[in-house]
Amino acid sequence: MTMAFTPVVKASPFKGEVLPLKVKSMARIASHHPIPSCFAISLFFFMGVEYTLKMVPSSSPPKDIGFLLTENIHGFLSTRPVFNSLLAALNTVFVGMQAVYVVWVFLVEERPRATIAALFMFTCRGVMGYCTQLPLPHEFLSSGVDFPVGNVSFFLFFSGHIAGAMIASLDMRRMKRRRLALVFDYLNALQAFRLLATRGHYTIDLAVGLAAGFFFDILAGKYEAWKSNIVPSDFYQGADCSCCNGNCR
Repeated sequence: MTMAFTPVVKASPFKGEVLPLKVKSMARIASHHPIPSCFAISLFFFMGVEYTLKMVPSSSPPKDIGFLLTENIHGFLSTRPVFNSLLAALNTVFVGMQAVYVVWVFLVEERPRATIAALFMFTCRGVMGYCTQLPLPHEFLSSGVDFPVGNVSFFLFFSGHIAGAMIASLDMRRMKRRRLALVFDYLNALQAFRLLATRGHYTIDLAVGLAAGFFFDILAGKYEAWKSNIVPSDFYQGADCSCCNGNCR
């Protein structure tokens, strides 16, 4: 016998608030949904900015607000190469911490989500970075100990430094390691500031890197959920998870 199931459709939070379009209904929407309302205002604001902005000529370097905000720090570091290399070395250590954590949770705790997210992210970064190869900022402060070590070439778009730290931080929060996650977030913010000050990345590289960390963590979770529906239930039998008996996969 064939059974018919009625699909369950969740009610929209805006149901009954949009139409008829009146001042009262608009005020109610603004009071009940302040965040989307702010985005609506910002839409019109940036439309005005975009359509009236004087575009940067092709003969000029890109205009980057992050570079303007860190101009004094850039001048300080440019006259102190040893200190710049020290900061670069510390940043490389932080990148190593990200890598160690991602590998640790996969090999020791047997939780692959962060590792899958990092693999997704770096693959996408490689494709996008090769497809759109941005020019290196002419004020870039290089260092042989900065990651990637050895003054080798690298993709500017998008920042793997920022995305990798974000993936690790999200996994820490998922496992209730909130203090460690806060440490990573703080170091990630300092890392972003240093990358701007040394002109190692444009602001858009860092912003997209942050968003990519969130996106690929969610994508890895979707992948795990999909695989859990097709992998036999006894596939992981005998594989102990030290943190939650397999419930965190």
